[in-house]
Amino acid sequence: MGAWFDARQVAALAGKEFRDRLRNRWVLAVAAVFTALSLAIGYFGGAEQGVLGPRSLELVITSLASLVIYLVPMIALLLGFDAVVGERERGSLDLLLSLPLTRAELLLGKYLGLAAALVLATAGGFALMALLLARQFGWAGLYHYLGFVASAVLLGLAFLSLALWLSVLSRDRAQASGLAIGLWFFFVLVFDLLLLGMLVAGSGDQHAATDWIAWLLLLNPADLFRIVNAFSLDQLRSAGGVASIVPPALASPWPTGAALLAWIAAPLGLAARSFR
Repeated sequence: MGAWFDARQVAALAGKEFRDRLRNRWVLAVAAVFTALSLAIGYFGGAEQGVLGPRSLELVITSLASLVIYLVPMIALLLGFDAVVGERERGSLDLLLSLPLTRAELLLGKYLGLAAALVLATAGGFALMALLLARQFGWAGLYHYLGFVASAVLLGLAFLSLALWLSVLSRDRAQASGLAIGLWFFFVLVFDLLLLGMLVAGSGDQHAATDWIAWLLLLNPADLFRIVNAFSLDQLRSAGGVASIVPPALASPWPTGAALLAWIAAPLGLAARSFR
């Protein structure tokens, strides 16, 4: 591993990327958005029942999960889509590669710096809500909430890996941004509709169709995030839609979390291979 990259070079690049995000107020802006929205959902999510404040931990986490599904992938894609192609357009990529620096070190350094910014923004944005839930529900509630925040971070890192891969493959920033938007639409909006269509089309042999379509959920990190934040398999199946066909093997957070880790590693490995 030591022959593959120099940890000092990677750390220097990661530190530069991270400081750049701090200087342009990106981390502060994202953290402020998450803080405002999480507090609004936590306090006003039950307003239609005439209740203010976090009265149900399940309601709070389910509502916040819906927010994360839409925002975190978009933020991660916007953060990383021009990480490589932007340097190429500015003419600074050739300068970076002229240094005693391998392509693997450059890519890994950029990813780790952007990942640190994303983790800080996400965790910082949900920190105030964690204090309120700990006061309301005690350590048990805080445990579930921290698991939710950790899964939100993993979801963001998975889409950041995808963004870096797009950045390596794209000719220019315009193409990279278009691909990033298309990727967001596909995983967040279109994928589940396709699975539902396949499920309906195979309704003649419902059991056989459900068996193999259920495992296709592994191909979408957004669905994995939904599954890992369900409090029980029964609760997940009662939600309806594609979630109702989740197999028992994916009901535990451990295999689902491992699948999310694979979604982080695989696109990053493909990006490294393409960049070489």
